[in-house]
Amino acid sequence: MEFQYSSTSSSAAITILSTFCFLSSILILLLLRHQTKNDNNRKHKFPPGSRGWPVIGDSFSWYNAVAGSHPPAFVERQVSRFGKIFSCSLFGRWAVVSADPGFNRLVLLNEGRLFKSSYPKSFRDLVGENGIVIAQGEQQRKLHGIASSMMRVEKKKLDSVLLEEIQSVVIRTLGRLVEGPVVCLQDVCRKVAMNAVAINLMVNQLFGISTEEEVNEMAELFSVFVDGCLSVPVNIPGFAYHSGMKAREKITSKINTIVEKSREAKRENESETGTGLLGRVLKEGSIEDDAISDFIINLLFAGNETTAKTMVVAVYFLSRCPKAMQQLLEEHDGLRSNEMLTWEDYKAMPFTQCVIDETLRIGGIAIWLFREAIEDVAYEDYIIPKGCLVVPFLAAVHLDENLYEGAVNFNPWRWMDPQNQDKRNWRSSPCFTPFGGGARFCPGAELARLQIALFLHYFVTTYRWTQVKEDRMSFFPSARLVNGFQIRLSRRRQQEEEESKLDSQPY
Repeated sequence: MEFQYSSTSSSAAITILSTFCFLSSILILLLLRHQTKNDNNRKHKFPPGSRGWPVIGDSFSWYNAVAGSHPPAFVERQVSRFGKIFSCSLFGRWAVVSADPGFNRLVLLNEGRLFKSSYPKSFRDLVGENGIVIAQGEQQRKLHGIASSMMRVEKKKLDSVLLEEIQSVVIRTLGRLVEGPVVCLQDVCRKVAMNAVAINLMVNQLFGISTEEEVNEMAELFSVFVDGCLSVPVNIPGFAYHSGMKAREKITSKINTIVEKSREAKRENESETGTGLLGRVLKEGSIEDDAISDFIINLLFAGNETTAKTMVVAVYFLSRCPKAMQQLLEEHDGLRSNEMLTWEDYKAMPFTQCVIDETLRIGGIAIWLFREAIEDVAYEDYIIPKGCLVVPFLAAVHLDENLYEGAVNFNPWRWMDPQNQDKRNWRSSPCFTPFGGGARFCPGAELARLQIALFLHYFVTTYRWTQVKEDRMSFFPSARLVNGFQIRLSRRRQQEEEESKLDSQPY
């Protein structure tokens, strides 16, 4: 039978098809409208900002600011346009940057719940995936607990051994300085800090540090290591990243050698677990060798480089503020002069503590942190989506004129103002966070302050100095004085005697 074409069937089919197309079009329009509405809402809730240049985003503007003496410059410009929480393109990622104390506090206190540590490749490679700074979850908590117990500053411990040993390091290192030739104080402070942190962690034997040459070598290795941490990750000679990785290899080799020796000693004598940091880590058993070396590198990095930089920056600021220098000197002259300082002496340094706090506020080493949102996070009118890079810019809060009058000026007396006492609590204040906060709060905070105070005591009571080359702060690739603070020294007592003789001579 032949198939016959029916006009009636054709009309019905066309009607049905037309109706289907019409309804589909309406549905698509409604879906598009709904999607557009959601997109608009998302754009509205995501912190405002600009994308900067194609591909490179705002990275050049960021680096230019942090390489100068006022690292929040870029942040302050964006804050004036978009508010204290804004978005921009950094390091090839879309990021939320915060100069808001409350949001920064939220980020710090929600480590492992809403946010996790997230640093550029160069930093992860050099610091190590198993270090305290990078490690996540239970591993981070375990390592942080070990570090905190090792670095806890206790009066009993200080009275017995540690306080005297740190002072011996400072006295011995400063005693080697020679009058006349130009001295790079930044290098001197590295040697002081390297010796002091090695003694406290009981790893001075770990590196076989016994001579000045070996101390210099280790201090130089860590200086190169630090410069590579936030560099372009190009592993070719001539690049800071390549030099940093080579320095890390040498440091790691020393650590691995002593770890193996310690294990051999333990096998020969099961009751012998070793003392100090290494013994405690080996007791854990579950920590792999790579994690051990990363852990120790992290502690030496934090305890040496950051403390050393704060020491030299404090002297730099004091040199530019004679009134503060004089008051600090009077405070230390009032302490015992011919014997080791005691815990009571340390507690009798209120102005010194103000100087340290002001140095940390203006010239603190940790000027920003890198985090990543683990899930969508709501804060005020904003939504920070899961996977977004979050950068609490601590220095922008520390140098906020609305929080600190004359914020860019070195003014240690501000910490004597009762109105600033709540801000001054660096353990809990959202406005003053030189040691971070939450689960990653610096375990060596108290120890670092002690070392800085002892260094200042012996340096200002022993020497006078003249700066021979202009200097300025820079915070990239790490915080430093660009020229290392070059000075000429003279013995303070000798110079005072000479000045007294000149004053007594008749004109």
